[in-house]
Amino acid sequence: MALLEVKNLVKRFDGLIATNDVSLSVTENTVHSIIGPNGAGKSTFLNQIIGAIPPDSGSITFDGRSLLGRSPQEINQRGIARVFQSPEIFPQLTLLENVTIAALAVRDGKFALNFLQHPQQRREQEEAAAASLDEVGLLHLADTEAAELSRGDKRRLELAICLAHEPRLLLLDEPTAGMSQQETQRTIELLKELSSKGMTKVIIEHNLKVIFELSDEITVLHQGAVIAHGTPDEVRDDQTVQDAYLGGVEE
Repeated sequence: MALLEVKNLVKRFDGLIATNDVSLSVTENTVHSIIGPNGAGKSTFLNQIIGAIPPDSGSITFDGRSLLGRSPQEINQRGIARVFQSPEIFPQLTLLENVTIAALAVRDGKFALNFLQHPQQRREQEEAAAASLDEVGLLHLADTEAAELSRGDKRRLELAICLAHEPRLLLLDEPTAGMSQQETQRTIELLKELSSKGMTKVIIEHNLKVIFELSDEITVLHQGAVIAHGTPDEVRDDQTVQDAYLGGVEE
């Protein structure tokens, strides 16, 4: 069953076609990766899904309901969360406070200052936040200020923030960017564990080891258009993909 259905998505910026008639289906409880060279339109594609950039034409349907015209906040409340290329956290707050804010947003339907105004009422959300931190292996740092984390742990914190939103679909934009080899492998294992729990994911990633190890399906973009789609083995063996992207890229 397709949880996310995108049909004929077009986005132009002046004379540039960022997404050129892009269509894809993301099956529930799978990992669907999107790859392509720089400038292929991958991040623009994700930004249209989350409502940050309106498409010029085409349709985006999530769980049978259109996302067109919805704000990023509304789309998040429907069950889509995104991990950005650069971690988006509150560096001056502790890890537990960062994730508790997300848990409160789930409870209240939007961000509200009652995180600070009513501490006696947030125990349940703090417990949910602690569970999310435990899930990504950061519970032992719950009282640490986020600014003190390594880049890899900041990415894991942002993932915990997304998990606190209880998403049905998780969008990850370069989740291992800037990580060491050890941090990258830890992230791969974490994402595998989330997949075993039935979470649907769309991943953009330049590290082909990550892509081929995690993906059920892969869509390849080139100059804004889909040039290939299939299983990891099918994409790896596709001559068009090798010519446009994989050729010369070390895995």
